[in-house]
Amino acid sequence: MPFSLQYSVSGIKPDIRNCTATPALSRLLTFSRCCQHIQIVACLKRKACFQISTPTSSPLVSCFGGEKIDCSFHLMTLKMRIEKIDFNLLFESCTKVHFAKRLHALLVVSGKVKDLFLSTRLLNLYSFLGDVSLSRRTFDQLPQKDIYTWNSMISAYVRTSRFREALGCFYQFSSTSGLQPNFYTFPPVLKACGNLVDGKKIHCQGENMDPVTVASLLTVCAQSDDVLNGMLIHLYAIKQGLELDLFVSNALINMYAKFGCLANAVRVFDQMVVRDLVSWNSIISAYEQNDDPKTALGFYRRMQRIGIQPDLLTLLSLASIVAQLADRQKSSSVHGFILRRDWLMQDVAIGNAVVDMYAKVGTIDVARSVFEGLPTKDVVSWNTLITGYSQNGLASEAIEVYNILEEHEEIIPNQGTWVSILPAYSHLGALQQGMKIHGRVIKNCLHMDVFVGTCLIDMYGKCGRLDDAMSLFYQVPRKNSVPWNAIIFCLGIHGHGDKSLKMFEEMLGDAVKPDRITFVSLLSACSHSGLVDEGKHYFQVMQEEYGIKPSSKHYGCMVDLLGRAGHLEAAYDFIKNMPIEPDASIWGALLGACRIHGNVKLGKFASDCLFEVDSENIGYYVLLSNIYANFGKWEGVDKVRSLARDRGLRKTPGWSSIEINKKVDVFYTGNQTHPKYQEICEELRAMTAKMKSLGYIPDYSFVLQDVEEDEKEQILTSHSERLAIAFGIISTPPRTPIRIFKNLRVCGDCHNATKYISKITEREIIVRDSNRFHHFKDGTCSCGDYW
Repeated sequence: MPFSLQYSVSGIKPDIRNCTATPALSRLLTFSRCCQHIQIVACLKRKACFQISTPTSSPLVSCFGGEKIDCSFHLMTLKMRIEKIDFNLLFESCTKVHFAKRLHALLVVSGKVKDLFLSTRLLNLYSFLGDVSLSRRTFDQLPQKDIYTWNSMISAYVRTSRFREALGCFYQFSSTSGLQPNFYTFPPVLKACGNLVDGKKIHCQGENMDPVTVASLLTVCAQSDDVLNGMLIHLYAIKQGLELDLFVSNALINMYAKFGCLANAVRVFDQMVVRDLVSWNSIISAYEQNDDPKTALGFYRRMQRIGIQPDLLTLLSLASIVAQLADRQKSSSVHGFILRRDWLMQDVAIGNAVVDMYAKVGTIDVARSVFEGLPTKDVVSWNTLITGYSQNGLASEAIEVYNILEEHEEIIPNQGTWVSILPAYSHLGALQQGMKIHGRVIKNCLHMDVFVGTCLIDMYGKCGRLDDAMSLFYQVPRKNSVPWNAIIFCLGIHGHGDKSLKMFEEMLGDAVKPDRITFVSLLSACSHSGLVDEGKHYFQVMQEEYGIKPSSKHYGCMVDLLGRAGHLEAAYDFIKNMPIEPDASIWGALLGACRIHGNVKLGKFASDCLFEVDSENIGYYVLLSNIYANFGKWEGVDKVRSLARDRGLRKTPGWSSIEINKKVDVFYTGNQTHPKYQEICEELRAMTAKMKSLGYIPDYSFVLQDVEEDEKEQILTSHSERLAIAFGIISTPPRTPIRIFKNLRVCGDCHNATKYISKITEREIIVRDSNRFHHFKDGTCSCGDYW
């Protein structure tokens, strides 16, 4: 259509030299062809401000093929801003490689080549047009790469049947990127593996694979937990004389570490003729990831002795090792090493590792200080700090950090955020707030993620909603042990040890392999329910049938199982015969059992051993002090308390929380600051009188102070759980359930009193203490007085 005719059709006869952007002009631009479109725009007085952002008004719509790209160059000479939508039109029009090259040039001169989304799309375009070498060149020139860029490059190789290069790219991704594969990574990699395996007939005859291909296949087996094929490829490597190749050996170490086969990993490492830094990092990481920090640290020291300098990956493992050892002195040394090399400023991952390290050794204030000083913070930084607060029992602070994160619109919460914050709500028993997070998770389509789903199961279970936890368990994918471990643990802390054992058998029936955590959950469930013989059986099964070497956690569960059941001498004999040195958790379990059963002599011995390995945990001093107090040995109480004071330790204050109308109220023992304190006291006085009329007698042995009788009763009624229960009674409708969450073990007198309160008020009262759940109803407790 002639240019003049277009004016006539549109009915517009503007003076182009004097006009600005108007709706009429937009209609004119829509009718015009590409070259005419540019002529019109060039005449605009305010062309620098003129933006075209809709598909119908874009000057590129009326162009064809390479004409679109030429049009874009013309617009750039006019200083027009090219929107992303225009580039989308350009990508759609490129049907030949030379058009794609011109588009690439346009991205460079426009500065858009730094846009990761557009560059990744260009990479895909080259591969679809059959020139994967240009895809690779584009990939290599990217200053940064995300998981989608790597996936695109791997897929580009597979799309063009270059399967070796695809596996090589995957190997490079696994060993250097620091990223984790996602749902879209494995399909092209497995396709490459399948073509190579079928085409070369690994186990028969055919062309041999090179070391990089073998290493890549081993990495795929490790990532997909394919033990059988991993072993077969290892046999192939031995047969072809490739086992001692540096790439193959490093991949074998990583694979066996993923499988938990440390003996095989160290055998491969020991027979290596040449080892590089990757080899040392691999073996150190192998032991670090399999919870053997002492051996991992030993390998690090061997590496130092032969003069190999660590890199960032080494320090990431070292920070985790120190965290597992809970060694505060070493944490400062690692931090200093990183600061001297200025690595904290160079890589956010190392900064996140330092924050995590300090949090896990218990110096959360230092962790917060490091976090605040990070030059850049990504979502992992925030997740790490939230997790740190949760793991240190500071749930309120974790929620506070999460709320601050919500104010940063540039930081988008991810899977790790929900996994970090949900335990904080679990800790406080903030069910309604946890359910709000559940809603956000569903909105973000993450409710079927196995890790987020497991945290939700844990949250509902620990908030007293076991039925909801069970319902959610049967909704999430259950192909690995993670959700099974959570539900077995939840059943255990609710006192359903028999159901935990049945769930374990159901897990085996679904062909899910149990891991170390499974048996920790299982042994813990046996301990809570007094299933001594069953616990002994599964401790043996764990080793003999599944080849799992017991850790200190497993030994601690066994000591707790025996001690809680009253078999104190058997528990002590078990400790003496352990193949590992008992740590604080093991002696602590024995000391706790001595408190329950009133064995002062063995309790004193356990505390002496305990203070040799951990003199900083105030909880152990309190346990010993309570043992003395229960027998009226006030001199012993004073001695233990003086020792704690001399070491600068302070008792953790007991608190209980209750959530009403989406608000969590926290009560501390003896605290009188609550706005409804007077009403609470009146309710307690009235309730105590009713309890006594039914036969309640206060048990003053749980008053850990040498005071008069009248004061003892007042102390008992001011325990945090009593205050929370009374507040729940006056704040909720009659006969509705009350849920209380306590940070310490509920005392025997409060346990007895709550039974009476449940009968008088005709309410179900659910109390979660530091050990387990207690469901009080009609004057009885679900624990059967066994806790």
